[in-house]
Amino acid sequence: MKQIENISLERMNNGAHYMYLTNVMAHADADEKVKTATTALLATLRSAWQAEDEALKTSQKSLLTDDIVEADHLRDSLYSGYRKAVAGFKDFPVEPMAQAYRTLWQHLKDYNINPSAQLDKETGLLINFIDDLEIKYKSQVEALGLTAFVTQLKVANERVRTLTASRTDERTTQTVGAMKSARAASDAAYREFVRMVNALALVQGEADFANFIDYMNTEIVHYKREVIGQKAAKPAASANGGNKGENEKGEASEPTV
Repeated sequence: MKQIENISLERMNNGAHYMYLTNVMAHADADEKVKTATTALLATLRSAWQAEDEALKTSQKSLLTDDIVEADHLRDSLYSGYRKAVAGFKDFPVEPMAQAYRTLWQHLKDYNINPSAQLDKETGLLINFIDDLEIKYKSQVEALGLTAFVTQLKVANERVRTLTASRTDERTTQTVGAMKSARAASDAAYREFVRMVNALALVQGEADFANFIDYMNTEIVHYKREVIGQKAAKPAASANGGNKGENEKGEASEPTV
């Protein structure tokens, strides 16, 4: 008798878990017999899947991310502009200004800030870098007329720092275990759906559900092998043309979910 086999949904990563349920629902919707016989359970599964989708999106991107990217781009442009402005005094003939150039250029070389570096690392380096320019090298900055650059660079760097801190707070205050709760609800709905399909195949005969069960068992073997890292035998045909369940050792297994 064909039955949908067991799979440990808990062992899937979030992306694979979401895609697995997406595929299950797509094939159930495309199979008129299955769709008609499990309408209510499919609706419950879809609702849980949608909640999981929202949790997955929230975990992947903060609403502040675009603002951070924009602020970081401005900060990098200002830093690059400051560096070019200092370099422009390389061959300046007036000695006090030439000396200011040499001091500030060495300062740039000492910090060697990479605008492509990890966001928080760049922020920390710039805090100290700008502090030097405002205090230790204030006279050199003023001598080259670069005070406005330093002021705007500080504003931009502080905006990045504030936004990243806010994003961290936002993520911290999100419902703890939101994804875990969403997945648990999806898993429960999936199990009820599978129990119903298995029961219908047992009571009404497998003919109307054979194609869907075959698809499910093939997908389950794929996810066991490729996602979970589990050994899994291909579904074997029984003597009467049915699908006999196997566990990872190739032994017959109960069709539980």
